[in-house]
Amino acid sequence: MCHDDSLELSILMPCLNEAETLHKCISKAKIFLEKNKINGEILVADNGSTDGSQQIAIQSSTRLIDVPVKGYGAALIAGTKVALGKYIIMGDADDSYNFLNLMPFMEKLRDGFDLVMGNRFAGGVAKDAMPKLHKYLGNPVLSFIGRLFFNSKIRDFHCGLRGYNREKILSLNLQTSGMEYASEMVVRATLNKLQITEVPTTLDKDGRSRPPHLRSFRDGWRHLKFLLMYAPDWLFVLPAILLMFVGITGTCLISAGSVKIGHITLDIHTLLYAGVSIILGFSLLLFNIFSKVFAFEYGYLPEHNMSYFYKNLSSEKVIVFGVLLFFLGILASIIAIIFWKTTNFGELDPSIVMRLTIPATVFMVVGIESIFAGFFIGILRIK
Repeated sequence: MCHDDSLELSILMPCLNEAETLHKCISKAKIFLEKNKINGEILVADNGSTDGSQQIAIQSSTRLIDVPVKGYGAALIAGTKVALGKYIIMGDADDSYNFLNLMPFMEKLRDGFDLVMGNRFAGGVAKDAMPKLHKYLGNPVLSFIGRLFFNSKIRDFHCGLRGYNREKILSLNLQTSGMEYASEMVVRATLNKLQITEVPTTLDKDGRSRPPHLRSFRDGWRHLKFLLMYAPDWLFVLPAILLMFVGITGTCLISAGSVKIGHITLDIHTLLYAGVSIILGFSLLLFNIFSKVFAFEYGYLPEHNMSYFYKNLSSEKVIVFGVLLFFLGILASIIAIIFWKTTNFGELDPSIVMRLTIPATVFMVVGIESIFAGFFIGILRIK
């Protein structure tokens, strides 16, 4: 369908069995367009309703599209693609958002903002409109994580009433089909440096007699998982640094001899755990590199976020690094064998020789990991 430049606004409502409230939402949206003399349309993206919601939309002279792919995000992605307006304001069709009061969104869009988020906590949440678990834990915590991970200023990451420039959001190529689409839009818009702002909005108790589609723990986990996957530095690098710091510190101290801390003696058994800690930490760093390479190569992270390290990272450099580490491990092993020879290859004191063999093993394992990681990075960069 061709885009109609004469329409300024599309009001997009994702819909799944909203027969009880859909007509009321459409009526409010029509009043808003007429009252404010906005050339626009109302678009219902139906996600497989079985309660007659489609017929209600048709009888209300509203444009209806069928979205066969299930999910909140899928409905909004499909609706955004076929919307005719320059701007889109999306809102749930459960009568929890006030479609009569959309001018704050329109004003910000006309001012040039690409994404205008509603903030329910600034505008007011009606009694029983939001479960206490969501109001005091879920939404604040996930929004805080979003601000922390992505340097965003948005206070309400999951508000379902938001406006956006259609072309700018389409350019992000959003992918998630579920409730985490709400997070993806904010995160991708932030990473791509779109102009984002927030306006107060209200949240009323929805008008449905059935339970909401949202499942607190399932959808909360999907939001958190998305935020972590889009922030590999937080997901992988921080625990990697901790593990490697503990491992390297322990290895350096105990390789020279046992260490006493009060009544506790740290010896080769602790050295073994320190070596494993280094290997685990290094593996997490490799996971971070793989994630970043994939994200940059396939456009999930914009190139301007790419650091000097990733710009200059090549398969060959990683492979050479791995080879050097591996041969350091071989060298340490040779020294251990020479030491073994002094005993005519007889019994060895583990507390002595393992101070060589454990670090040697760590060098060899990390080296081999690096060699194959270099090849995998090359595979990730194949278009």
